[in-house]
Amino acid sequence: MTIEKAIFEIEKKISIKQAEDFDNVGLLCGNLNREVSGILICHDALEKVVDEAISKNFNLIITFHPVIFSGLKSLTGKNYVEQSVIKAIENKIAIYAIHTAFDNDWFGVNYGICEQLRLKNQQVLMPKPNNLKALEFYVPAEFSATLKEALFSAGAGNIGFYDECSFTISGKGTFRPIEGSNPYSGTKNIRENTTEEMISVTFESYKQNQILAAMKAAHPYEEVAYKIISLENNNQYAGLGRFGELENEMEEADFLKMVQNAFNLKIIKHSDYNGKKIKRVGVLGGSGASGIKAAMSKNCDAYLTGDLKYHDFFQNEGKMMICDIGHFESEQFVTQQLFEILSEIFPKFAISKSVEKTNPVNYFL
Repeated sequence: MTIEKAIFEIEKKISIKQAEDFDNVGLLCGNLNREVSGILICHDALEKVVDEAISKNFNLIITFHPVIFSGLKSLTGKNYVEQSVIKAIENKIAIYAIHTAFDNDWFGVNYGICEQLRLKNQQVLMPKPNNLKALEFYVPAEFSATLKEALFSAGAGNIGFYDECSFTISGKGTFRPIEGSNPYSGTKNIRENTTEEMISVTFESYKQNQILAAMKAAHPYEEVAYKIISLENNNQYAGLGRFGELENEMEEADFLKMVQNAFNLKIIKHSDYNGKKIKRVGVLGGSGASGIKAAMSKNCDAYLTGDLKYHDFFQNEGKMMICDIGHFESEQFVTQQLFEILSEIFPKFAISKSVEKTNPVNYFL
C-alpha cells in the first residue's frame, strides 16, 4: 500500500476538508508513491518521534499537531521544526497532520473528552455553518440504482449516523436532440418523452467535486440536468467543541475533583465558585477561549478547555464555571483515539503509538 492510498483511506474516515481554514493539515512532507512500511501515531512530530519511527522502520507519521504550521521559508535545521522535518526527509519518512480536521469530527477530540467525563446527550458546541448542499438530477428509471450506488460511494447521502440517504420522485421528461448531439436514446430533431426519476441527496460542500464527478461518470446522458442547492441548515455533526450532561448534577468542588481524577491533572485553573451545581458541561480541546460565549449560550454550568488568559475568566459573568485544564491535557486521548480508528481502517497493518513524551509543560509542586 502506498502512502497516497493510506491517506486516501484515512480521509474517507476523517476528511481534512472539515479542518479550519487557518490550519496546515494533510501531508507535510514525503513521497506519496512510496510503499508504507508502518504507521507511527503521535501528538507532536518532534525529532525524537522521527527517531522512534526510524528505529521501528516505519515511514509514515500521523501527527495531531502540524509540525510545520506557518512561516517556514527554508530548511537549515535552525530550530526544532526544521530539525524534525529535515530528519524525516533524509530518512524517507512522510509526516501527515490531522489537527482541526479531528477537532471538528464527531468522533474526534471533543468526543474523547466527553466520553472521559461520561456526558450524556452530546451535541456539537459550535457547528460548522452552512456547509451542507443538496443535489437534484434526473435519470432514466433503469439507471436509478446504479447512480445511487455511485453517489453513495462518493460520500453523498450521509446524514448524522445514517448513510445512503436519498429521495426519489418518478415523472415524465422531454428532450429533443439537435445537431451536434450524441444522445443516449431518441432521434435527432424529434422531441422525446421518457420516464425519469429525480434523485435528491444531501452532502457536505467539500465533497461537491467528487460527487459531481461520480454522478457524471455513471450517468448515461451526454448532458446531465442537475441542480445544486445551498442549504441553510448547520451541520449538527461537525464543528468545534461539544456539550453534554452529567448523569447526576454535582457540587462545584466535587465536579473539579472528578475532572482532576478523570484527566489525571496536577492542577486546574478555574473561575470563582458561584454556588451553582454542575449538570451541563461544555468542552473544547486545545486553545478554547473562543468557545466560552457558545458554552454560555447553551446554558452550560461548566466549561473545560486550555490556554485561557487572565481576562478570559471574566467572560462567565458569574454564570458558569470556566476551567483551564491545560492544552495537552485536554487532548491527551487523541493518540489512543487515532490508534483505534487507524487499527480499524488497517487491521493487518503495522500501527503503533509513539512512546515519546512531547508535552513541553511541567509543573513544580
